[in-house]
Amino acid sequence: MAAGRSTLVLRYHEIALKGGNRPFFVRRLAQNVERALAGLPVGSVRRASARLLVVLHDTRAWPEARDRLARVFGLANFALAHELPLATRTGDAEAEVDRLGTAVVAHLRDVEIASFRVQTKRSDKRFALTSPEVNRRLGAAVQQATGARVDLDHAALTVAVDILPGRAFFSVEKVAGAGGLPVGTSGRVCALLSGGIDSPVAAWRLMRRGCRVDFVHFHAVPFLDRTSQEKASELARLLVRWEGDADLHLVPFGEAQRQIVVAVGRPLRVVLYRRMMMRIAEAIARATRAEALVTGESLGQVASQTLANLAVIEAAATLPVLRPLIGTDKGEISAEAARIGTFETSILPDQDCCSLFVPRHPATRAHLDEVLALEARLDVAALVAQAVAATERVRLRVGGEDQEDVAQRRAAEARVQPLA
Repeated sequence: MAAGRSTLVLRYHEIALKGGNRPFFVRRLAQNVERALAGLPVGSVRRASARLLVVLHDTRAWPEARDRLARVFGLANFALAHELPLATRTGDAEAEVDRLGTAVVAHLRDVEIASFRVQTKRSDKRFALTSPEVNRRLGAAVQQATGARVDLDHAALTVAVDILPGRAFFSVEKVAGAGGLPVGTSGRVCALLSGGIDSPVAAWRLMRRGCRVDFVHFHAVPFLDRTSQEKASELARLLVRWEGDADLHLVPFGEAQRQIVVAVGRPLRVVLYRRMMMRIAEAIARATRAEALVTGESLGQVASQTLANLAVIEAAATLPVLRPLIGTDKGEISAEAARIGTFETSILPDQDCCSLFVPRHPATRAHLDEVLALEARLDVAALVAQAVAATERVRLRVGGEDQEDVAQRRAAEARVQPLA
């Protein structure tokens, strides 16, 4: 018997534990999957037993679909599977598994197999054979046809079988998903995005926890060149592939730095820079209805990131400040940056505002009362308003969608169908 139609079987894990809120998370995951697969020859997203199912009309699109789905947060794993109908009468269970075995063997006809195992998940408990019984029956068929040995622990190939009401799926390639929660289930945040290694990783971690992340980048044009803006834009474009769309806010910060230099002695300038950034980022966040700020700070990594300085800097904001990298070191952050694809861009040389007017020996233990006294010399509100007014917003969309495309896509997101 030939294998049936090709279907993408997408499994989620963490959101299955959400109790009464699970439908909300599943709907958002389904919308994100449909959006990720837009433009490919696929059917509508269907839901079934802690899985999402999507018919793939042309298997030549599988490599592209695999790459896109690997960046959809909320998926534990996924596979290109082959779907076969199953009779529901209990007396036919053995015959149905034999039919399934014929299809599996036909699919493996041209595949060299050193060792294999069969793993069955029986979501339809009415099916008369248990998962171990299905494993043994299918395993015997595959072994007889291929001569390969069974290895339950370190098999070169795994035949995964899902038994659902009225149908079964089998696959031989399981792809690890991005995990986490679907983007859009945990609110909106603004990430302070430098051109370095840390802040893109911090933003990515918040996406993985279900946040929609916009970016705020501070530059020093015209005091420095535009390389930091170009670098931040490229980093934001790399990151937006994981969430679908975002806004990048490019903030001219050189004038604020200049006025701080005029009014404040060297050691505390960096702390005042950071506090001013917090205020400006918060003003942008509130205008975009973001609920928190995100930074790439790691405790003790540089002078401004001592515990005392972090406390003084955070005091300038009223929104929560999230620091997902606070307990990690540079090696760990760099390794994660390489995994998510931002490291090579982050290490490119640029002229960022952090290199402008920076004292050689910055303070490591700022005191809030001293900092407030220094800030009294500045028109803080005017500097914030000036920077926000001059901010450039860049709208980033996967595939370069314009606003009409976005409206059409959002209308399409509602077409998620339950499994018939």
